[in-house]
This record gives sequence, C-alpha cells and structure tokens, in this order.
Amino acid sequence: MSLTLYNSLTRRESPFDPIEPSKVRMYCCGVTVYDYCHVGHARAYIVWDMVRRYLMWRGYSVRYVQNFTDIDDKILDRARETNSTMEAVAERFIDEYFADMDKLNILRADEYPRATHSIDGIKRLIHELENKGFAYANSGDVYYSVRKFDNYGKLSGRKLEEMEAGASGRLETAEIEAQKKQDSSDFALWKSAKPGEPFWESSWGKGRPGWHIECSAMVRDCLGETIDIHCGGSDLTFPHHENEIAQSEAATGKSLANYWMHNAFVTVNGRKMSKSLHNFITIRDLLEGNWSGELESDPPQPPLAKGGSKSESDPPQPPLAKGGSKSENESALAKGGSKNQGDKSKAVEPMAVRLFVLMAQYRSQIDFTEDAIANAQNGWNTINEGLLFGLRYAEKLNWDVEKTGQDTKAVQQFQAAMDNDFNTPAALAVLFELAKELGKESNVLVHQGKTETSPELLQLHWLTLVSLAGVLGLEVQPEADSDAVVGGLSDAEIEAMIQQRKDARIARNFAEGDRLRNELKDRGITLIDQKDGTTIWHRS
Repeated sequence: MSLTLYNSLTRRESPFDPIEPSKVRMYCCGVTVYDYCHVGHARAYIVWDMVRRYLMWRGYSVRYVQNFTDIDDKILDRARETNSTMEAVAERFIDEYFADMDKLNILRADEYPRATHSIDGIKRLIHELENKGFAYANSGDVYYSVRKFDNYGKLSGRKLEEMEAGASGRLETAEIEAQKKQDSSDFALWKSAKPGEPFWESSWGKGRPGWHIECSAMVRDCLGETIDIHCGGSDLTFPHHENEIAQSEAATGKSLANYWMHNAFVTVNGRKMSKSLHNFITIRDLLEGNWSGELESDPPQPPLAKGGSKSESDPPQPPLAKGGSKSENESALAKGGSKNQGDKSKAVEPMAVRLFVLMAQYRSQIDFTEDAIANAQNGWNTINEGLLFGLRYAEKLNWDVEKTGQDTKAVQQFQAAMDNDFNTPAALAVLFELAKELGKESNVLVHQGKTETSPELLQLHWLTLVSLAGVLGLEVQPEADSDAVVGGLSDAEIEAMIQQRKDARIARNFAEGDRLRNELKDRGITLIDQKDGTTIWHRS
C-alpha cells in the first residue's frame, strides 16, 4: 500500500513521493502571538500533528518546522493597549500557545523560528528579489511586483485580473501606500518604520518585514529551497501561501513545496467561527468549562489597525481603554456562565478535543456544537476504557510484559484508511472496534472472574489499540499534575529512565534495558514500545 494525499496545488490526490526516500521535510504556518489560541487553531495543529505522527509510524524521518509571527500590527496594538512591549506580548502568548498544545498532546516541532530572529534571512531574500527584478523600493518600503511572476494564482486558482486590492486584510489599502505601489495587487516585503514602533536597519532604511516574506525566508533557512509538505489552514491559501510561492520560486527558480495541504474550517452551529461574529472559543475556556454551544454573536467590532488578521478565524480584538488590561477569558462564554471560574461539568477532556477534530476528515468542515463535543467525549470514554484495560488487568490475566505483537488485520485496516488521504474517521472505526471488545471483556471479567476471549488474544488487541491510538495522539492522560510524583518518580525522572533504557538497547546492553523496565514496573510505571521506536508510558 502507498500513501496518497490531496495536493491543493494540483487539486487531486496523488501518491506521496518525498524528495529523499524515507525523509520528510514539513513546514506549517504558525500563529501570530497576540492572544490565546482558539478551537480553530486546535483543529489545525491537531491535524498536522496527526499527519506527522503517521508519517513517523510509516517509517519516515520527519523534520517538522513551525514558525511564530512575533512582529505584527496586532501584536503592536496589544502592546499599546496594555502598556507593554512587543517582546513581552509575544513571549507571553508563545508560552500560552505551548501550554494549550501540550495539553492537547501535540508534539513539539523540531524548530520554531521567529520572524524577529530571521531578519537577516528575510533581508537577503528581499535583496535577491530586487536583483532579479521581482521587487522594487519606494520611500523606505519594498513591494513585490506580482505581475512579474507568471504563475501567480496557481495555488488559489485566482486570475490576477480578477483580484482586487483589499481582498485580504493583509493587502494595504491606505491611500499613501496605494500611491507607492506600481500595481494595486503588489504586496509589502519590507515596511518603513513608523514612530514608536520596533525597527531594524536595512539598505532601504529603518523598517520591519512584511507578513508573507517571513515564511519564505524561514522555510529556506530551516529546510531548504524545496520541501516535501507545506501545510496550513485553508484560509491561508490566498493571499499568504500564494505570495509565499511567488516570493520563493521567483528567488530560487525551484518549487517551494511539492505538496500543499490545507485543513478546512471549524464552524459554530453552522456558521463559520470568525471574528466578525465573535463566536470563537479559546482552547483554555473549552478545557476549563467556560463555554456553551449557544455562543453569543456580538455586534461587529471596530476594525483592527491596518494589516488585518493572519487568519480569518483569529479571535477579534475589541479596543481596550488606554492603560487597561485584557480579560483572561475574553472569548465567547456560556450564557449565564462565569468568566472567573469554569463550569467543571462543561470542561472537555483534551483527548476528547483531539477526537472531535479527528472524527472528521481534515478537508471537511466540522461544526462545533454541544452535541458534537458530547459525542466526542463519549467516544473518548470508550477508547480510554480500552486503553486502561491492560493497565488494570495485565497482572490478573498473567500477561507477558515483554510481548510486542499486534493484530495484523486491524493494523492493515488502519493503515488502509490513513493511506487514503488521512481518512481518520475510518481509522477511528478500527480503534472503536478494538476498544469496545476490550470494554465488553472488562465487564465479563468483573462479573465472572474470567474472560470469554483468551488472555493472549486480548493482550494482542490491547497492544494494537495502544499503538494505533498513539499514532493519532490519543493516549491515557495522567489525572495528576504533570510534575506529580508517582512511585517516588517525577515525570522528568521517568522520561530520563526511559532514555537511559533506550541508550542501553542501542548499545545492545539488553540486560540493563530489562533492569530499567523492571524497575519502572515495580514503581508503578508500564512501558509500551511503539513501532516507530518511541516508548509510551502509563501509570498503573
């Protein structure tokens, strides 16, 4: 079986053929760090985490890079509103990003380049575009000449003559800027400094980079001139990804990415989750219970400062009183709910959020409703009970802790689904079948003291469930704090021992590897080795 995926560039599914056999270079557009992440962000990064995990499970070595936009009009607006600095705002919301994504069990990227750390590469790229005639400077600003790039529109399918300036909030519309452009469709690569704003020295004068150029520079500096997969939300197809292609390919003469992948929107009660309707929900509010399926749609908010929003689904930013502070829970809250303390009965488990996302194929829109979340929570309860089966009954059933086999039929069904453009609903059906069987046997075991299925076969099915669920990032979550001590060991100490065991096995010191596994087992920690070489651990 070969992996096929839908390529937004060709508008068809095709076999995945990486540039280097067994290696994948993958870039994902990250967030603009000025506010908390919302459910739309959760969908995007859960999807790309799933893709990355599956590629690793299939045997690929994946280098995954995701940027942070840490210089932007919205960040500067937030800094002014809160009497803070651009750097402080960015650092705060980078920390909040990691807090949210860690809870959702999203693997950390191999590298997180930032716009402010990539200025030299950005300036080099702009100079190349100037020298090749694709960019021009005017009064301290530098613009990309869209009509010079013959293939402009090849990703989005838009024809240049049909495009209008202002189609995106990122296309400058102010009269003074329009006068600087040679064509209304041109976009900024470098912006001259405004009074009181951060700037960098350049041959064009003091200024800062435009939005689109940062990703082109980061891809090139971190991954090379041509990568395997470039991914992001479907709302980034135009203008951001279209402009990335124009910049990068004009500079290098090579394809920026061989495969472009885009996830679809999250809607709320049938309407797109958007800033204009103020119907977004932050991840933290969802996990803490500060939400409801009945989201309030506030009156339209005053427009953001020129520069607009990186994503149509980014949270709206109501203006604050000068010197005021932003509420910790400014997203749309449950009617009658509290902004200070979440309703624990409404709190959604992180794995249920992952399941909510994965229950739809990544290119299909998903509607965020109370029923949909309840369905995901019920589904997670089923899978979770299956994952807990071995932790509860391994000793009672006299399982061999060294056993590593899997159910071949289930694995083949799972792989067939995932190879079909990451068909997660079909893949989840395999997991549910395994989990339901284990749940049934759990009830039999509790009431009759024995199982109807042989313990050996049950262990095989449990190992398969744990492995395949792990490919989707669905894992039993610790009930205690991440720094909690279990069996006298903290999480960090457990991870360190797992690494020691891995090192011992690489050195073929299997006796030491067994000793470490047994020590962890004696202290209440169960290890499960995965096909991709990683090790999952659970508290027994």
